[in-house]
Amino acid sequence: MRPRRPGAARGLTAAAAVLVLTGAGVAVASPQAAAAAGCRVAYSVQQWDTGFTAALAVTNLGDPITGGWTLAWDFAGDQRITQGWNGTFTQTGRHVDVTAPSSASSLATGATATLGFNAGHSGTNAAPASFTLDGTRCTGAAPPPSDPPPPSDPPPGDRVGNPYADARGYVDPEWKAQAEAEPGGHRVSGNPTAVWLDRIAAIDGTATKRGLRAHLDAALAQGAGYAQFVIYNLPGRDCSALASNGELGVDDLPRYQTEYIDPIAAIQGDPKYRDLRIVNIVEIDSLPNLVTNTNVATCATMKQNGGYVQGIGYALRKLGAIPNAYNYLDAAHHGWIGWDSNFGPSADAMLEAARASGDVRTVHGFITNTANYSALTEPYFTVTTTVNGTSVRQSRWIDWNNYVDELSFAQAFRRKLVSIGFDPGIGMLIDTSRNGWGGPARPTAASTSTDVGTFVDQSRVDRRIHAGNWCNQDGAGLGERPRAAPAPDIDAYVWVKPPGESDGSSTLIPNDEGKGFDRMCDPTYQGNERNGHNPTGALSGAPISGAWFPAQFRQLMANAYPPLS
Repeated sequence: MRPRRPGAARGLTAAAAVLVLTGAGVAVASPQAAAAAGCRVAYSVQQWDTGFTAALAVTNLGDPITGGWTLAWDFAGDQRITQGWNGTFTQTGRHVDVTAPSSASSLATGATATLGFNAGHSGTNAAPASFTLDGTRCTGAAPPPSDPPPPSDPPPGDRVGNPYADARGYVDPEWKAQAEAEPGGHRVSGNPTAVWLDRIAAIDGTATKRGLRAHLDAALAQGAGYAQFVIYNLPGRDCSALASNGELGVDDLPRYQTEYIDPIAAIQGDPKYRDLRIVNIVEIDSLPNLVTNTNVATCATMKQNGGYVQGIGYALRKLGAIPNAYNYLDAAHHGWIGWDSNFGPSADAMLEAARASGDVRTVHGFITNTANYSALTEPYFTVTTTVNGTSVRQSRWIDWNNYVDELSFAQAFRRKLVSIGFDPGIGMLIDTSRNGWGGPARPTAASTSTDVGTFVDQSRVDRRIHAGNWCNQDGAGLGERPRAAPAPDIDAYVWVKPPGESDGSSTLIPNDEGKGFDRMCDPTYQGNERNGHNPTGALSGAPISGAWFPAQFRQLMANAYPPLS
């Protein structure tokens, strides 16, 4: 269910995204509309010798701009632009102006324009210190209202630092019954799992599935301390994968707000549930797509129209107003955004969505590895390990990633998120439902090979063919059982993806849930650029995403690590 990092040319380095701040003035964009101060620019570079390619993403955080706009900056050194695209570039000395193309002269509030250029230089290649949009300096912050309200504290209530601490989790009776119908399933059926609200109909329930209120009532009946729900129905959902596409089109933000988020908030806000800690896992497979997968048309559209950012901001605001609700925003996984070129920009995208809620404190924490298979830890090597003088980062498997497992990534990503403006009290969750990688094929010691590729392949416990493979992976096992505060900065290990629920169908299966057929779920498919053109490693015979997959569940139990007793 999780994408995958687009291939990056080896030997290239990427500058961190530059977020620069805005002044308080107002710039007139056209006679028809005025643009209030508020913009954001992400600037990244791929460098080689004395040349480089730069990518810029310009987001309008003020009023809608019509009739054209101009982005401007001054280079710090002797950089000279040789070619530009998605705009008209004019350079005078160190100063650069880029005017919008006639085909994209408007920029709605929250919308992002992407442009880029090739350039050369003879000295250092420092990033520009600041950018302006129509004369307004870009800070990454939205403008304040003309009559700003006084600062507010988080919503009243008895929120605790870690909602998982000293609390028993809600066990979904429907998942429990499916697990116990499998041989040996009773060994794991008492673990709490999340309930996926993956379409509007899931809120009230269907003929075969109970709805949100029924789950909350069941949680009270169990005496549970917390219950977990996946908020998962963005317009243009999961824009780079077909298996988990949703029911709402790219322009359906109003429906998402009024027909999906508002009813969820109304039910969760019922005072009868005030003593239950409600954990919301907010919109997996979304924001990092705006960083890594804009070559996919739907992802490019969602970046341009601001639907992901505004939709998530709305969800955070509405659900964050419930005193006993805890929002955890999805933060991908190390095999997706562990490279410098993706790491910082993804954090920035999450900050933009949180700011769209009106208060970054609506985010209680973040979750990594949701519905994915990345190993919690690699016991026999770290990212600093060398083999015969060669870094393991040079191996085909790691491919220059800065992280080799999910725990080190989650802890580092938390530090990054705090450094850019999130509350220092945020905690992390890691989905361990399918990343145990146990069984007889699990390595028991580090390889003795002196070849770095062989060493990594023989030592790694994550046995996928490629780290970009994500659908119903053959050989996977249950991971750590759900528990609170298992490691520094980690609120809990959780089973958000209920073990035994499919990632997507192995073949095309017509359905009325908007879920397509993704070839990454087809075991006969030989892959694409996102997984290095490797076989998918997917199990055969899989149903559509979210449906019960007995063969997968049995394999997960057989390969569990720690092993089941």
